[in-house]
Amino acid sequence: MRSQLDLSFNSGRLIAGVDEAGRGPLAGPVVAGAVILDPAKPIHGLADSKVLSPERREELAELIKSRALAWAIGRADVDEIDHMNILQATLLAMRRAVLALRPGPEYAYVDGNKCPILPCPAEPVIRGDALIPAISAASILAKVSRDKEMQELDIIYPGYGLAVHKGYPTVQHVAALQRLGVSPVHRRSFGPVKKCLLLVAEQTQTE
Repeated sequence: MRSQLDLSFNSGRLIAGVDEAGRGPLAGPVVAGAVILDPAKPIHGLADSKVLSPERREELAELIKSRALAWAIGRADVDEIDHMNILQATLLAMRRAVLALRPGPEYAYVDGNKCPILPCPAEPVIRGDALIPAISAASILAKVSRDKEMQELDIIYPGYGLAVHKGYPTVQHVAALQRLGVSPVHRRSFGPVKKCLLLVAEQTQTE
């Protein structure tokens, strides 16, 4: 895989890496990043965003934005996630990110085992965020972008701790959900949120 990527760079092809952040949370959008790195401007320290500290992710995100040939963010909101399911919403966010790249890629490596419908050939790569630098860069941009959005949503919908757990189903988040109810940014198709809605409906019926 790495030799193919290096060969593609040497031949001058525009290779995009694509990854997402936010498939598992109970709240907020799923966000995807797409990056075409510039081989003439290497970025040292690229890695799976999950193994990097928030501070290091922020530093690398700025480097990626300043040195990459192209980068873009795509997203799918809560309504889209509930309407089409999280997998399809994730693929939609990835497609939106790739379509926003200027220049567009000639080939794409996508983290995971599925690819969205793209205007260029694409290849899924399991654990690609740890194997291919362009995917690592995309994962960092997606994570940083989504985290910032969750911090903003925490101000609008206080009490859930969205800025801390970023919408993931922590014990504190589930407890807050049961205490405060479901907000407009919670994914109603996800189990804990659906359960909370059912409890509210049952209580309403017994009153």
